[in-house]
Amino acid sequence: MSESTIRWEQDADGVVVLTLDDPSSSANTMNDAYVRSMGETVDRLEREKESVRGVVLTSAKKTFFAGGNLGSLIQATPETRDQVLAQVTLVKSQLRRLETLGLPVAAAVNGAALGGGLEIALACHHRVVLDDPEVRLGFPEVTLGLLPGGGGVVRSVRLLGLTTALLELLLQGQQLRPSKAVGLGLVHELAADREELLAKAKQWVLANPEAAQPWDARGYKVPGGTPSSPSLAANLPAFPANLTKQLKGAPYPAPYAVLSAAVESLQVDVDTAFTVEGRYFVDLVVGQISTNMIQALWFDLNRINGGGSRPAVEERFAAGKVGVLGAGMMGAGIAHAFAKVGVDVVLKDVSTEAAEKGKAHVAVLVGKQVARGRLTQEKADAFLARITPTGDAADLAGCDVVVEAVFEDTALKHRVLSEAEANAAPGALLASNTSTLPITGLAEGVQRQADVVGMHFFSPVDRMPLVELIVGERTSDAALARAYDVVRQIGKTPIVVSDSRGFFTSRVFGTLVMEGAALLAEGLAPMSVERAALQAGFPAGPLTLLDEVTLTLPLKIRDEAARAGAADDHPGVAVLRAMVEHGRTGKSAGKGFFDWQPEKRVWPGLAELFPTSDAVPFHDAQERLLFAMAVETARCLEEQVLRSVEDANIGSIMGIGFPPLYGGVLQYVDQYAGGVAGFVARADELADRYGERFRPPAILLERAVPAGSLRAAAAV
Repeated sequence: MSESTIRWEQDADGVVVLTLDDPSSSANTMNDAYVRSMGETVDRLEREKESVRGVVLTSAKKTFFAGGNLGSLIQATPETRDQVLAQVTLVKSQLRRLETLGLPVAAAVNGAALGGGLEIALACHHRVVLDDPEVRLGFPEVTLGLLPGGGGVVRSVRLLGLTTALLELLLQGQQLRPSKAVGLGLVHELAADREELLAKAKQWVLANPEAAQPWDARGYKVPGGTPSSPSLAANLPAFPANLTKQLKGAPYPAPYAVLSAAVESLQVDVDTAFTVEGRYFVDLVVGQISTNMIQALWFDLNRINGGGSRPAVEERFAAGKVGVLGAGMMGAGIAHAFAKVGVDVVLKDVSTEAAEKGKAHVAVLVGKQVARGRLTQEKADAFLARITPTGDAADLAGCDVVVEAVFEDTALKHRVLSEAEANAAPGALLASNTSTLPITGLAEGVQRQADVVGMHFFSPVDRMPLVELIVGERTSDAALARAYDVVRQIGKTPIVVSDSRGFFTSRVFGTLVMEGAALLAEGLAPMSVERAALQAGFPAGPLTLLDEVTLTLPLKIRDEAARAGAADDHPGVAVLRAMVEHGRTGKSAGKGFFDWQPEKRVWPGLAELFPTSDAVPFHDAQERLLFAMAVETARCLEEQVLRSVEDANIGSIMGIGFPPLYGGVLQYVDQYAGGVAGFVARADELADRYGERFRPPAILLERAVPAGSLRAAAAV
């Protein structure tokens, strides 16, 4: 028999401390060993409870408990539904036995308690949490297409009330700091260190021998009432409508399952409620969407953040002083990202005055953190002190990383990079934040071309988690490894792509917005174009996105590509040119596809410029937006612009808004009905009807066989 994952220690006062400590892993999860160990532990507590005064549950790991075993959950299928249900029912029954044991049980939460970890803590009568700003508590399951299946829905709605539990904990997967958790009533008290944590938990146990869960007490009333309460019943019909509005019509099943499980669980007794929750949980687990989201947002993301796309260069690098060239919104955002992690930044522009404006933008971001109580004024002052604005290139002395973020002009970038090379530390990494210009060409402006790498940040930098690293023809592995390490140093996720016009993200994003323009030209009403995207799962419609980036930018990119002999004749181009000819250039001008002042509304002139018709079925419109991106991404993989399926999936979700419910742009192909073969057949249908841009490339034809997949192709 394998070693137990729970240590039992009983002190002189009769308090049993149960320490979660899986010997086979760096984190505790609800794997088979945990289930077996918890079962044995509860059995023993029941046998020996006459000699036990109470129980304290804690962890030996850095985190309290990491949650469910995603490696097992992702393998669930409709055929294994009964086995999954039996397992989750067993987990719940063990925690239920613990909370109804007749002994006081306290959780001493020493680290993050997310998902299953919080469910274990909620099964305890009292919760003491380490007051550490790094500790988080919450139910992030909905962000992986799931719901808390170990009793989390049932207990949280009974403890906090339906509305608070849904809005503050369940529907958006919020991760709460300890102080916020106390304020909600999720946690009872905080402790300064581990010693105090255990002491407080033991003290509470000894002082409360008759402890029980509030919902097991006779006459307990759920905060805010149950669905049978007139006040709550009157508001219940608004919940689904508000949820649909929040999701913008996107077909995510998990939030609706959470809502249903929460409401239904309050209409029955606790034990029946666990059954209700379990059924909804299993329906999600065996579905394709949770599989997609777990694969991308857990396994693919962890592979990338763990160095999966980093060259095998042993030496790890950390930036000590960074130069940022260009103090506009992007440059200021990059400066903020480095200063946030304690790195000194030289923010250079054409003059000190211009650079000061960039620092002022950073000050606004920092000020918001102070106003929200997330940063003290003292720390904010130290944060800003790390940024030195200047107009003098000599101030770049000592910078071991330089990131240029000037206008998309090759000659200008050559000049500022050459100037930086001459003034920064010898051997400094020279990075360009270009979104479209080939890195190989930009590197021609410096002597040390091997040290030049593309480092494409996304706007707004303080909120966007992705950085696209572009490898030029002469970029060395050492430079790429340094760039990878720098991106991880500032807490962002790096994907690695090879050099080409538009790289991966800009190139594929362009297919989305141009397809939206083409749909408009073919007679789809403007708001139908937008709704097709939103209801497919995109965060914004393509016409809105075009207005936000300005219509002249994609035209400029197209014209530059045409001069390089690399442009096509996408039908969306004519739409953009017609709009610009009418003076409709986008949001920054207050008018594009939409009038933006005094509020956003469709420009009435669109109806005359692009008359509507029923030529394009709504479902075709949705799939055209998805397929346009997927086919172009497959071409990027075929051309080796992309180096891995993981980079494609994470880059598409985090960088250019591909719907997470499909698991990323290449997972969309693999999971399409009929697999790659089904995708190829549908792509050919779209190509025959709407244009050759949908014609599947050779890499898809090669994998259009039973059980074929792009993930498998890339792994060969």
